[in-house]
Amino acid sequence: MLSLLTEHPLFCAFVLILLDLGFWRLISSRGSEWKLLVRVLIFTLFSIVLFNEGLNPMEPAPWADNVPLHLAATALQIGWWLFGARTLTVLIGAVMMQRVGHTGRLLQDLLGAVIFLIAIIAALAYVLDLPVKGVLATSGALAIIVGLALQSTLSDVFSGIVLNTTKPYQLDDWISIDGTEGRVTDIDWRATRLQTSQGSMAVIPNSLAAKAKIINFSRPSNMFGVAVGVQVSPHARPSSVIEALERAMQGCRQLLDSPAPSVALKSSGSSGAEYEISGFVASMGEKRAVRNQLFDLAYRHLQASGVNLLSSNEASTASTLSRPRALLDSSPIFSTLREEEKDTFSQNMTLQTFRAGETLLAGGEVSDHLFIIESGVVSVTLKRHGTALESGRMGPGEVIGEAGILSDTALPADFTAKTFCTLYRIEKSYLKPCLDARHEIHDAMQALLDFRLHKAQSLTEEAPAVAPKRGFLQWLRNRA
Repeated sequence: MLSLLTEHPLFCAFVLILLDLGFWRLISSRGSEWKLLVRVLIFTLFSIVLFNEGLNPMEPAPWADNVPLHLAATALQIGWWLFGARTLTVLIGAVMMQRVGHTGRLLQDLLGAVIFLIAIIAALAYVLDLPVKGVLATSGALAIIVGLALQSTLSDVFSGIVLNTTKPYQLDDWISIDGTEGRVTDIDWRATRLQTSQGSMAVIPNSLAAKAKIINFSRPSNMFGVAVGVQVSPHARPSSVIEALERAMQGCRQLLDSPAPSVALKSSGSSGAEYEISGFVASMGEKRAVRNQLFDLAYRHLQASGVNLLSSNEASTASTLSRPRALLDSSPIFSTLREEEKDTFSQNMTLQTFRAGETLLAGGEVSDHLFIIESGVVSVTLKRHGTALESGRMGPGEVIGEAGILSDTALPADFTAKTFCTLYRIEKSYLKPCLDARHEIHDAMQALLDFRLHKAQSLTEEAPAVAPKRGFLQWLRNRA
């Protein structure tokens, strides 16, 4: 085999081309540097073989009297130009990938097309000795015909170049193009591909994207705006509404502290007033959950302030119920009580207030009463490795102290007023007989206690230790 290669260098050149194709397929995409190095090395060997054999790609192939050999030499010379164009394209692509990343892929493809066009024209001029002026004139006329036929496609291509140059968005950005919202998964010659929040794929032509209104939710990074609007009666006092919505805003831990969330009056009229809570979250995936939570918190805190969301049909009994009685109606734990039982219960509830920063129930303290939050925000804090960790925030309708009522035990969490809070207190001596008689209330409270204990355990337990990697260098360091 070796003698065959040395006696027939042209055959060796063909083998080098096959080796390049084989290595390019075999080496994985992770080894991009190795693929580039192998391609450059094979192209260098290919050039050495051709020039040593007297095949100059700048001149027509020799051996005109030997037709098979002449055709083989011509094919190898043309292959040298195309091989060189491909190698140069790969080198440019590697440099552009380091500088501009995947967003420069469209420009890289365009440069590659230009390089291959130059290589083909050079091969026609030097190797085949064809009149280049005639070829260029013919290709120019053909380009005009093709350009007229592909106006929309060319518009997409050049619009894609503009988008890659100005970079209004990049891969993995969350954007909205003309009302279509999604994450950018690809930008190619013709279109920008978005993966929407519903999991579908939206293909938007680059010419449309270049003209449309583009909103990039990923700039600045790690901040995604979220807003929730609520409509209330025009007779509700604005300060009471804003105060309730600010408490709802503080009850949502996912909202970023900077930029600070805010509450604003958007519009007002005889039919109603609209308020908006706006803020930012750290990831796009949190927006939907935070919007839902904010609306629920706004509803509960407004209701605690005596303000209902605007509706054409208001409950006629809502204004006649006392606040303790209405609180029992909204509580999922006590919802199974009969109407007369709720009336009796509400008469045994004592109102208690706490200023911001005051402790409602300390960790490890066994409570002899049950609190139902009437208004305000309560912060729940755990200790992990001696460091305070906020595990959650509570709002109107939620209860505190169920561990002491059910089993004379304590939760490992501190319950602290984050805002001014009003709570209704029910003594254990009154509540315990009710729990013994009404098992569904006991079970609902037990399920709540189990959930809180499980959450506290999962937040405070130590993460499993990761075994350190042991390699040759680490072995040498240990022996030093």
